[in-house]
Amino acid sequence: MIRTTTRLSHSQGMVELSERVEPADKPYERNVAKNVMMPGNAKKRHPYVEYREKKMAEDGCSFAMNRTEYRDTSIGVITSGIPYQYVREALPNASVLKLGMVNPLPRRLIEEFASRVDKLYIVEELDPIIEEQVKSWGIQAYGKELLTVQGEYSANMLREAIGGETLSLTPARDVVARPPILCPGCPHRSVFSVLKNLKLHAAGDIGCYTLGAVAPLSVVDTTICMGASISSLHGMEKAKGKDYIKNWVAVIGDSTFMHTGVNSLMNMVYNQGTGTVVILDNSTTGMTGHQDHAATGKTLKGEIVPAIDIAMLCRSMGIEHVITVNAFDTKRLSQVLQEETARDAVSVIIAKAPCALLDKSPVTSQARVNPDLCRKCGICLKPGCPALTKAEDGKTFVNDTMCNGCGLCVEYCKFGAISLVDVRRQGR
Repeated sequence: MIRTTTRLSHSQGMVELSERVEPADKPYERNVAKNVMMPGNAKKRHPYVEYREKKMAEDGCSFAMNRTEYRDTSIGVITSGIPYQYVREALPNASVLKLGMVNPLPRRLIEEFASRVDKLYIVEELDPIIEEQVKSWGIQAYGKELLTVQGEYSANMLREAIGGETLSLTPARDVVARPPILCPGCPHRSVFSVLKNLKLHAAGDIGCYTLGAVAPLSVVDTTICMGASISSLHGMEKAKGKDYIKNWVAVIGDSTFMHTGVNSLMNMVYNQGTGTVVILDNSTTGMTGHQDHAATGKTLKGEIVPAIDIAMLCRSMGIEHVITVNAFDTKRLSQVLQEETARDAVSVIIAKAPCALLDKSPVTSQARVNPDLCRKCGICLKPGCPALTKAEDGKTFVNDTMCNGCGLCVEYCKFGAISLVDVRRQGR
């Protein structure tokens, strides 16, 4: 019904709020033939599903969201969503059929539009869903043979591909790359720095911690989908053996674990697997907006509810070795990781410390560098904290507008050149 694209997903705009309108409650009526889809009932309902699809396709021909805009009929374009904006900018005189509902397609409306234009193009991001359907009806149209199924469309792309223009565009400036990084004070950085020091590989998951794949941390080797870190580790153990995964762990956030990691861990235990799972418990859903989840003790509305105890949940599956460690206690974390990865059993390490963006209270301490003690070794820079930089003289410099006093750099410095100092100040 709705086909999203990259630009639409990353867009924003003004919205007008209105009062919530709830339809009148309908009394419940038991209807087993309709609502219980056992094979006998499903067979009888199938003709209705097909009828409804045809009816929607026919009704779509008169929907206001599916509209034709006739201009110069030498060129006609079928499009939908954000690509419509590119079409209007690149081909302002072309006739356009803008589809607001793309499934089912309004066949009669499309056939009528195609018959009134000399040359028909189909512009859609990215797979040729509309194009293949339209061509299957015997309608001649141009699409992916001129465009692409990769990247993102633009008005300039259409000017060249359809308009035949030769554009002389100014090359993009060679600016300094700004790759995404973990925030200052992020507990994931502390965990990944320990994993790197121990030369352990990590099967990753979906979250902020996916950034553990890139330099300078470079410990996450796989990321597939939510919950797949644990099942990937499980699969490696079954395919490569117990000894192979002693150099591996699975890393997964607390929110992702509650969402789809629990079932993967359950399968790991049930199928007598071995391996170490590290749950990065930062008490929130960090990557997508700090939503609460079942283990935070709050609903999405902020209501206080009993929190799921992750450690107890893991033990309830029969996992004997469940250890909770402060994510910033690197010495203890290193010891526990070495012990647990050596086991021929399933073990869970819960590396616990809140997301750096959760605490809105004033910063009370920050790292400071004693230049007389700094040896310019750069060890403190290895975890990649953005609050630490190298000054012109080669010594470490702490940006006090970013540092929130997590203390990771203090632990890394072997010469006592970095220490935490009391900085009572308001705001961040």
